[in-house]
Parts: sequence; structure tokens; C-alpha cells
Amino acid sequence: MKTAHLPTDLEKLLVSTKFAPPRIGSRYIARTHLLDALQRDRHCRLVLVSGSAGFGKTILLAQWRQELLKDGSQVAWLSLNSDEKLFANFCMHVLAAVAQLGVAVQDQIALVSEGLAQVDDTVAAIVNNVAMLEEELYLILDDYHHVEDPWAHRFLQKLLEHSPPNLHIVLASRAVPPLAVAKLRVMGQVSEIECNDLPFNLAETRTFLDANVAGDRLAPDEIGQIHDFTNGWPASLQLVSIMLKNRPETRATLPALAWQSLDLQHYLSEDVVGHLPPEMSAFMEELSICRRFTASLAEAITRHPDAAGLIERIEEENLLIMRAESDSRSPWFRFHPLFAEYLASRLERRGSEATQELHSRASQWFAQRRLVIEAVRHATCAGKLDEAVAIIERTVPGSWKLSYLGPLLHLVDNLSLDAIAAHPRLLFLGSLTMAMAGTPTRAEAWLTRLRESGTSSDRRHAFKIALVEATIALQRDDSGQVLDILERHGIDEGLSSFERYVYMMVLVPALGGAGRFEDAMRIIDLNPIPAAEANDDLAMRAEGCRTVMLLMMGRVAEAETLAAPRYLRSVAEHGRSSTCATLAAAGLADIYYELDRIDDARELLANRQHQLKTSSPHLMTTSALCEARLELLQTSRASALAFLEAQASYYRSLGLDRPLAHIRAEQVRIYLAADEPKRAADLMPELDLLSGRAGADPGFATETRMIAALARARLALHLNDTDNALSVAKEARDLARSIGRGRHEIIIANVEALALDRAGRPDDALALLAEQMRAAADLGLIRSLVDEGGELKALLQRLAEDGRLDKRSQAYLETLIGHFGGQAGAAPESMGTAQSDTLLTPREIDILGLVAAGMSNKRIAIALGITLETVKWNLKNVFLKLGVSSRYDAMIWARRQNLIV
Repeated sequence: MKTAHLPTDLEKLLVSTKFAPPRIGSRYIARTHLLDALQRDRHCRLVLVSGSAGFGKTILLAQWRQELLKDGSQVAWLSLNSDEKLFANFCMHVLAAVAQLGVAVQDQIALVSEGLAQVDDTVAAIVNNVAMLEEELYLILDDYHHVEDPWAHRFLQKLLEHSPPNLHIVLASRAVPPLAVAKLRVMGQVSEIECNDLPFNLAETRTFLDANVAGDRLAPDEIGQIHDFTNGWPASLQLVSIMLKNRPETRATLPALAWQSLDLQHYLSEDVVGHLPPEMSAFMEELSICRRFTASLAEAITRHPDAAGLIERIEEENLLIMRAESDSRSPWFRFHPLFAEYLASRLERRGSEATQELHSRASQWFAQRRLVIEAVRHATCAGKLDEAVAIIERTVPGSWKLSYLGPLLHLVDNLSLDAIAAHPRLLFLGSLTMAMAGTPTRAEAWLTRLRESGTSSDRRHAFKIALVEATIALQRDDSGQVLDILERHGIDEGLSSFERYVYMMVLVPALGGAGRFEDAMRIIDLNPIPAAEANDDLAMRAEGCRTVMLLMMGRVAEAETLAAPRYLRSVAEHGRSSTCATLAAAGLADIYYELDRIDDARELLANRQHQLKTSSPHLMTTSALCEARLELLQTSRASALAFLEAQASYYRSLGLDRPLAHIRAEQVRIYLAADEPKRAADLMPELDLLSGRAGADPGFATETRMIAALARARLALHLNDTDNALSVAKEARDLARSIGRGRHEIIIANVEALALDRAGRPDDALALLAEQMRAAADLGLIRSLVDEGGELKALLQRLAEDGRLDKRSQAYLETLIGHFGGQAGAAPESMGTAQSDTLLTPREIDILGLVAAGMSNKRIAIALGITLETVKWNLKNVFLKLGVSSRYDAMIWARRQNLIV
């Protein structure tokens, strides 16, 4: 870089490190999308990066500096601090940085050092000398928020207004600088990266944690959890990674991990609020009781007459505040979760009485605007339970939402049943809420009081009782009882939207359970969601009934076209952690897994199983199976089986036979794939018991029998009892057909085709598969076939070469075979032990043996006396040699080659 020479005596006054950017280590995350945005706008006269402390502004600009230097641009860096808050010192350092660009400004520096510089003369000298140069010049001023002198701002303003096209000024600041740049913005000469752009996205959080946390890799759920409570704030992620390295046992308490850090509390005290006036600190502390706030709400809570002005200043200074909703007339704001926790802890010092008074003011404000969920929450926190009850009683019947379940459950936990019984509307809503939230036994006690609160001749009262009864029956997975109760009641015009949506959410799955999909779709079609209610969370859940029906039928490709946009709407309108987004995510994850979009499915389910444990049994089951299969593919067999065993215990405690049958059948499949028939056989008595007590009624009971029969057919096939396998598979397929389970019908047909092939009837096997290919192509199935493993792949390859399929089915089959990849199990038929023994090194075989023992990479390294990186390197080589993508697939391959036990 060309540098203009400075007077020697002045060079001695300047701290050289101010002109050196920070080093970028290998563990810093390349902010690719932000760097791309900066590169696109590199022509701009002003580049402004503004955001709160710890959001990575400096590192981002240091990364961009490297890109600019590679492109041949001249770049000067200046790190500012409080020493440059006054004009003279600021101007002298800026001129010194400009000199590093090769611009002759020695005379101006000398004048500034003597305190004689004039702004206009200095700017003119810089502009004239820059114009004489051909290179692109970038002047990066980091931490510009330290600059306070109006003359310094005026100096920079004039430099921006008159600078030639090859001079680009880049500012990083916690606060938006007081510069008039509207004209430059209109001219397209301003590039801005704001605080909302700076947090890590989930992928960047994952990359950062993988690079910075030693030992066993964090699971996707753990990464999702960390990302949620840090909101991608780089500084807090750095602190979390340090704590996880120093105290690995704290993984068990991730949500509290960052907040327990004294370093974080000191950081917030010193770097974020330490310089604020007491008035602003107190103002923010009082607002910390709210999950979101507006200027009007802030004024009502704090009684501060200029609440709007204070919020504007907080936003300008990027004090870890973000817009929750973008209505420009009355925008909603929220604090970063960790900052809100910090402020709340400071507020606690004032005592509970003061805090309760703030909650009371908030409740009144929300209640006046009919924002029920916040009004009830704040009234409850204020200890004013009667007021919370009154708010619910005043709620318009049709406006009840899915998001109200949590606050209502919290409220009723603080009230006796006798107190609630005096409020019939609350009694109905409470009964229904507890049934929907997965507590049917408690709901039944409330239902008894609800029956006593009206007369049997009152049609409206009878409908409410029926709705609660049917919801309880659905939570107990009794589709037959749901139909018996609700089919006596139609949807009449007198129902509120809330009651109509709940009616659909309960009746439609029960109809689907019985295979009555035409009736279910008719109910959906006759009750369209009004446009005005399309983004209501309960309406979105009712809208999702169509997706549930399509998935029950196995029509995955069609279900995706509805489920994906509905999930995005749920997140946009109600947030990723909302109930409606979680329920939408469960269905979409099932779809993505089936379509072999494994990473997308994993990301959707990350950190959601706890919420899904209180959803309907059907949704619990599908999400649990999806989670287990993801664990099997991406973690280990032991992890998948442990998860399934925990789910089995949970379902058994709830008395849910169908979900339990699905879990046991999945365990049977995994054990058989690992060549452990005894363990699979040990599960069959329980499956037979579940099947026996399911009864012959159509519905979910039939599905239980179907699943048990499929497991028996798999076990018989593994034991080469092909006659029994064919007989039981036919029984299972007939059951699947009777209730319209298209996906399961194809899965069972796969087993049947394998049994036919092993029984010496290859033509019959190919004929059955050919018939199923047409159906599978229509449904859009992939993993339902891929998960059967290498034996089915070999049979499908023979079918592909047979020439009996139509053009569409043939194209589908060829695509499907590609999804098998290096599926474990494809090699044993064609490769002998001698060949496989030479394929892998002794070290690689030893590692696979320890993988089979359920050891993590870290434990394998300790056991073999090698480094963790060596273990990873060897496994990577194994994957490449075998054409597999997971530890599990490699272990299964080695076991089938008799290389390990």
C-alpha cells in the first residue's frame, strides 16, 4: 500500500495499533451473505454498519477489508475510542489514516496538531488530493459512536458531500451517526447493514459452535436451543462456547447457561448500559416485564411523558432492541432475550410490590385493546386473578386463539375449581384447553362441573359438552368415540369461529383415522377459512387438517404444496416457537423426511419434541418417528433406540396403544436391520398384546393391528420364514387398504415383494413392485422405500432393467434408486469377507467396532489412544470407501461383512 509520509514528531503522537484491524482467526465465521451485500455496494460513497455491542461489526469489516485488498483496492483502517470524541484528535487521526491511502495531507495534519485547522480547508485538501489518484480508496472508521464533537460530524458530512467517486467511507457504529445522508441515499450512494442483519442465522450458529466447542459435537436440538436463547448474538455465542468447553456438564441446562455467566452480566453492565443515564436504565428495566412493547404501552407502564422519545433513542443507539412488528404507525419492539433477563434481574431489586404494580398497568393497557393473552399474563403476574378471569369472560367468543392456552392454563393453576365454576364461560374454555393441552384426566373433572352448569335441553350447552368430550376422546386416541359424539352435531351458523375450528380439528382426524377421507375433505371444503381470519393461529391449525389427511393417505407430494407455505406463514405471523408453528413444523418435517430432505427435516424438528408431547397422539407419533429416523441417519443406532424407548415409556404412561405400537414396530425394524432378531422378537409379545386389545373397530384401532402385523412380517422375513411373512404381510396390507393408508400399503408391499423373491418367486416379486411403483410415484415417496435397505435396492435395480414399467414409473424408479446412494446392505451380496477385509484398514475396522459399541468419537479416541481428529479422519475415509453417509450405515456394513460383532 502506498503511504504518504507523516512528520516524524506527529508519528510519535499516534498509536500505531489504531491503524491495524483485528486479526481474523480460523475460527471466525465468514459472513458470506453480508460480505456479498457489501461487495455489491462497494461503489457507494458511504457504507454504514450499525448494531449493538458484540454483534460482530468489526470482524465483518475486517473480513471485507481482506476482500477489498485482494481486488487491488487501497484500504485504511482506524479504530476510534473515547480519545477521539473531540474534533482535534479525531481529525488528526482521520488525516493520518487518509495518509495511509497515499493521499498527501501532511500540511493539514500539521495545522490540526496546532489547533488551527479549518474544516472546509481540510476537506478541500483531502478531496483535491484524492481526485488525483486512480485507485479505489476505502477509509474504514471503526467504533464511530465514540465521536461526540459536532465539528467532527460536520467534517465527515462535508467529506461525504464532496468526495470524488473513488473515495468510500465505511463506518461501524453502535448508534446511527448524526449525518444527513438522505440525498446520498436517494442517489443510491449509501449502503447500510443494520442491527437486525447482524445476528448469526441458524447455519452460522451451527458452524460457529462446531468450530469452537471441543469434544462431542452438539446435537441439532442443542444447537437450535442455543440459537433460540441467544438470537444469534455473536458475543453471547462466544461466551456459551467458552463455558461449554470449560464445563461440558452444563449442556444439560442450556437455557440457563448464558444467563448464569458472570462474564455476560459484566459485559452488559459495562459495555451496554454502563454509559447510560439513570433515567434510561430505569425506563428499560420497567419495560423488561413485557415480551413486546410500543411507545403507548411504555408510557402507560413507566408513566414517562416522553416514552416515544426514549424508545427512539434506545433504537438509535442499538441497545439490544429490535422491532417485533413493523407497523410504522405504532411499531412493536422487544429486547434481546438475554438483555431482557438482565434488565428484569435489576428490576427485582425494587421489590415485588413495585413489579406487580407495573404488571397491573400493563394488564390494563392490553385489556383495553382486547389483547387477551398479554392482558391475562400481566394480570396473573400482578396477583390480580379476579381481573384475569374478568378479562377472559369479556373476550369475544369467536376471538379465542391457540396462543391463549398457555396463559389460561397458568391462570387456572392458581384458581380452585369451585372458583372457576362460578364463571361458565371460563369453565368451558378451561375444560377444552386442558383437553387440547394433553391433560384429559383433569379435563374430565372440569367436564363434570360443566355438565352441572346447564341443562340438557339447551342445545348450545349440549354442543359445548360434546366438543369437550370429543376432544378428550381424541387425546386418548379413540377415533370411534369421537365419531359417535360429534357426528350427532353439525356445524350450524350459531357457532363461533373458535368452536367451528375446534370441531374441525377434532372430527377431521377421527374421520381420517377410520379411512373416511371423502367425508373428512367434505367437512374441510364446507368450512373454508375466511380471508379476515387466515392468519389466526387456530384457523391455521384448522387449515392444516387438509395436510394431515393427505399425509394419512400417503399423498406426500401434494401435502408439501400446502404444508410449506403454511409453516412459513405461521412463523412470520406468530414466531418459530409458537404453538401453531410447532404443529405445522411437525407435519412438514414428516414430509421433508419422506422426500429425503434430511437436513431440512432435522432443522424443522430441532428443539420441538417437548412442545409436541402435549399435541394430539397422531402428531406426537409422526414427529417422534421422524425424530428417531433422523437420529438413526445422523447420530447413531443407540441414540435412536434410546429416544424410542423414552417415547415408549411416555406413551405407556398415557395409555396410548397406537403410538406405542408404532414405536415398538420401529424398534423391531432397527434391530432387524442391525441383524439382532432376538431383540426384535423380545418386543413382539407387547405388540401382539396391543394388537389384541385394539379390537375390530375401523379407525386408529385398525392402524394398531396393521402396525403389529407389519412388525411380525418383518421378523418372519428376517428369519427366512417366507410363508409366514407373506401371510402376515397380506393381512397387514389388507388392513392398510381398509383405512386408506397409502404409504403403509407400499411399505408393507416392499416386505411382501422381498418375501416373494426369497421364496423363489422373482416374477411375482417384480410384478408386485411394478404395481407399487406407479402408486409410489403418484404419492411422491422416497424414504419409505430407501429405508428398507440394500436388499430392496437390488430388487428395484432388477425391476429397472426388466422393462415392464411405463415411462413415468421408470423415470421415478431411476430417480429413487439414486437416493439409495451407498446404502448399507447393498454390498454384502456382491462382496466377500476377503475383499471387504482389504477394503478397510485394521485401524478403521477397530474404530467401527467401537462405533458398534455405542461409543462417541471422543471416547473412541481415548480407547485407542489417538486424537479426536484422527478418529474423524478415519471415519471420513470409511464413508468415502463404502459410499455411505453415517456411522450407522458404516457399522451395519461392517457387521454384515463379519468384520465386527
